[in-house]
Amino acid sequence: MSTETFEFQVEARQLLQLMIHSVYSNKDVFLRELVSNASDALDKLRLAKLRDDTLDADVSDPHIELETDPDARTLTVRDNGIGMSYDEVGELIGTIANSGTARFLKELKEAQDAEAEGLIGQFGVGFYSGFMVADEVTLLTRKAGEERGTRWSSRGEGTYTLERVDDAPQGTSVVLHLKPADPDNQLHDYTSVWKLKEIVKRYSDFITWPIRLVGEKGDDGAAAEPETLNSMKALWARPRDEVSEDEYHELYKHIGHDWREPLETIQLHAEGTFEYQALLFVPSHAPHDLFRQNMRHGLQLYVKRVFIMDDCEALLPSYLRFVKGVVDAQDLSLNVSREILQQDRHIRMMQRRLTKKVLSSVKSMMTRDADKYATFWREFGAVLKEGLVTDPDNRDALLAVASFASTHEDGDAVTLKQYVERLPEGQDDIYYITGESRETIDNSPHMEAFRERGIEVLLLTDPVDEVWVDAVGEFEGKRPRSVAKGEIDLDAREDDKSEDEQKQQAEAYAGLLGWMRERLDDDVKEVRLSTRLTRSPACLVADADDLTPALENMYRAMGQEVPHSKRVLELNPDHALVKGLNEAYTEREDRSELADTAELLYTLAVVAEGGRPKDPARFVRLTADRLERTL
Repeated sequence: MSTETFEFQVEARQLLQLMIHSVYSNKDVFLRELVSNASDALDKLRLAKLRDDTLDADVSDPHIELETDPDARTLTVRDNGIGMSYDEVGELIGTIANSGTARFLKELKEAQDAEAEGLIGQFGVGFYSGFMVADEVTLLTRKAGEERGTRWSSRGEGTYTLERVDDAPQGTSVVLHLKPADPDNQLHDYTSVWKLKEIVKRYSDFITWPIRLVGEKGDDGAAAEPETLNSMKALWARPRDEVSEDEYHELYKHIGHDWREPLETIQLHAEGTFEYQALLFVPSHAPHDLFRQNMRHGLQLYVKRVFIMDDCEALLPSYLRFVKGVVDAQDLSLNVSREILQQDRHIRMMQRRLTKKVLSSVKSMMTRDADKYATFWREFGAVLKEGLVTDPDNRDALLAVASFASTHEDGDAVTLKQYVERLPEGQDDIYYITGESRETIDNSPHMEAFRERGIEVLLLTDPVDEVWVDAVGEFEGKRPRSVAKGEIDLDAREDDKSEDEQKQQAEAYAGLLGWMRERLDDDVKEVRLSTRLTRSPACLVADADDLTPALENMYRAMGQEVPHSKRVLELNPDHALVKGLNEAYTEREDRSELADTAELLYTLAVVAEGGRPKDPARFVRLTADRLERTL
């Protein structure tokens, strides 16, 4: 048969070089990756056969084999699973279609040993790890139901060969032509039986398919019976006191493709009219694609310990998409599809129960381990808050586990309950401010009067914060209220103006306010005096029901047409610039030059909240002109 030679995709070539030159010291994980791939292939074959009993495939003895040849220095990892077609080999092995490959390469180069170990599985490029221990890798595969197979081979030097073959067995065999052992560089002898047993026990003991060691010679030189190396325990079906944390963690690493330990392990046994077991894991860090639209997420679904599907999204709401785990149901059909799951009442019941279990576990984490909770909220708080908008049934439970940055004196994140408990008498609102960064909103002009009066304000910087605060009508009778929206009537202080003084001031500024309203008609709906400013000359305020600029931009980024909302320009009547502008307005008949000052004052308010001037070049010219006059 003809053999064709191809060049690796650029990213694949870069990845190969990293693997060949060993990006981290624990090279044992190559076997974990290849066994995991083989297990996935067996899962897919069983599922394909369940859905199409006419498929010409042997499913009588699904298994994984490890075979060594010390003389030839080869290790073969073989399965009789679904296999790959000629085109699939080219697509899956010769190229890396993952859109996150470039980021993966960058993170891999920067990662420490323990972190790098997790990245390989997370980005789905585990096959390439074979080049850490092998000078050459040969893959022989035949897809179930097809007559011809494919041989792939490469020395990792920039090219690979593909050949169609007639005598390939069903499934996939990966033959590693091993490098010489080098203990000083953690390169072990992977033809050693005890080493293979150690690796399988550590990483793959829970794999549901038998992993058999074949080819070992007995004392008489004859081949010994294959030895099964893994226990194949369904950990989710066993009582928790019979399973060690290490066993749970290894299962998580296998199904989550994340080789760091999970933050939390959650087990659930549901009995009654509909029985199922669940073993869920909360990761210790957010995946790289947590906020990507095409992120694969969901739990593994089994029926009576038979694998049915990966990434079953119907079992948890989208805002818990970071949760990994297994659900094993007793009463579902083995031939269930994703479309059927969306309508199945049992699945909906399971989702409600699993969601409540996860949220109650997070609440428990808050009280028993503050550091662990802080890690959880740092990694997943932004995505969890999506549920405040999309899941009104669990809104109270979500609010109970949410925490927020605050201006409170100790600087720690606070819960809404803590905020409400220390509210002064007479305050009926939970004040908050939203923005792109903590620094920007911390120094916002809108905060000045609140800081001066010691009124606590929540500082919200996640994009979803622009949305959920409107969805949550109130918490314990107190309603969320933006310090940048509507008119603010804070409690008076001793040095505040009397009603008569306020009235006189309003009359003194009435002419300027009306004139500025006309001059800035394209940008503002009103100009008024402010009660929230103490140091800044001006700020922009939205009406209570208006969209914020950030929310407008968010909707436009999603392709939705949103009309631009004019806002209110508030002036600080005690600021020297505003006083001077009012005096000039009162004294001069020719106010043409004052129009530029009014425009500058408005643009300064835009910049102060982190916005961008409508015409940056004009803003610079006006500012430079005013500065020149001061010299």
